[in-house]
Amino acid sequence: MFVRILCLFGVFSFVSLQYVPPYTEDCRTGMYPPSGPTFGGAVTWYTINLDLPPSKRWTELITDKKNDLIIMVQAIKDLADALVPSGRLEELIDQALPLMIDTLPYPFNEEMKGIATASGVPLGEVVLFNIFYEVFTVCTSLVAEDPEGNLIHARNLDFGLFLGWDKKNHSWVIPEKLKPLVVNLDFRRNNSTVFKSTNFAGYVGMLTGIQPNSFTLTMNERFSLDGGYIGILEWILGKRDGMWMSFLTRSVLENATSYTQAQKLLSDTKLLAPAYFILGGNRSGEASIITRSRTHNLNPLELDVKQGRWYVLETNYDHWKMPLFLDDRRTPAMKCMNQTTQANISVQTVYDVLSTKPVLNKLTTYTTLMQVSKGKLESFIRVCPNPCMPW
Repeated sequence: MFVRILCLFGVFSFVSLQYVPPYTEDCRTGMYPPSGPTFGGAVTWYTINLDLPPSKRWTELITDKKNDLIIMVQAIKDLADALVPSGRLEELIDQALPLMIDTLPYPFNEEMKGIATASGVPLGEVVLFNIFYEVFTVCTSLVAEDPEGNLIHARNLDFGLFLGWDKKNHSWVIPEKLKPLVVNLDFRRNNSTVFKSTNFAGYVGMLTGIQPNSFTLTMNERFSLDGGYIGILEWILGKRDGMWMSFLTRSVLENATSYTQAQKLLSDTKLLAPAYFILGGNRSGEASIITRSRTHNLNPLELDVKQGRWYVLETNYDHWKMPLFLDDRRTPAMKCMNQTTQANISVQTVYDVLSTKPVLNKLTTYTTLMQVSKGKLESFIRVCPNPCMPW
């Protein structure tokens, strides 16, 4: 049955039963430092100067990445044309979304205007590019504590499920177009680092970031009937009492002064869409999974080394429920973490876990490793060689 479903989506004409979920492989070892067929390249660093006017902050980066951004936006438009052949969806993007820009909070709206100016991409398409991640991101994030009490926060950013399958190259179209846009950003004010992030050029929200010596933060999508589509529609219709997820994470990384304050903001702020926030602090025991509905924090899970919970790990399913068996990245990831043991946990072994299929999959664009005590963030473009499940 599953093979037939995949065929309907144009993913495969045939799938060996050996690779039908819940397919897993033996836990990888020796994958760090990255090399070989799963390593897609290093990630370039750019500085975002917060002292500049918002419309000027992204000019240098977007000038470098202009062509890649144009290609990515065109891929999104091609998908829109395929879904709505009449062209009305593209008309909405070009005519209605620009009208939405001034309803978005400052400084994000001004930054998007600056990106449109620097790239030549129409403003509506820049808005679409920034909205896109509110509803299509699937990920694996974890925070682990080593025997000395140091915290390691890591994630795979997976994106683009069912957004165009390239039969020739056996890959999803959108993730492959996104990889050239992956950048590391150093946000600076008064010539000092405020926070660092792994991001997509042209995207002003944050999915992955570190405030050095203070806290680390990643965001994963949470599937829900009361999801991002409804929140975005309500926003367009004038109900704007919720916060965009990635704008909230950007604001927290930029303005929160402690793990405790970040945790409160992520737990209590009303959202446009459900989400998982994975938060790490700078002291032993400071890590949590914040499972959010649009209005409430549900069943929070904290690191508790004394009770044997030396790591927390989140994919895209509530931690108190079983994940969908077709998309169970949690079980193999936890298996590899437990097999590693706390005594051997390190940046190197965490990277091994995130390099094990299906934690690493066809949707994985990048892996980020963060060490709060060192203020360190490093990222790598990822490739999942065949055989590899599409998620």
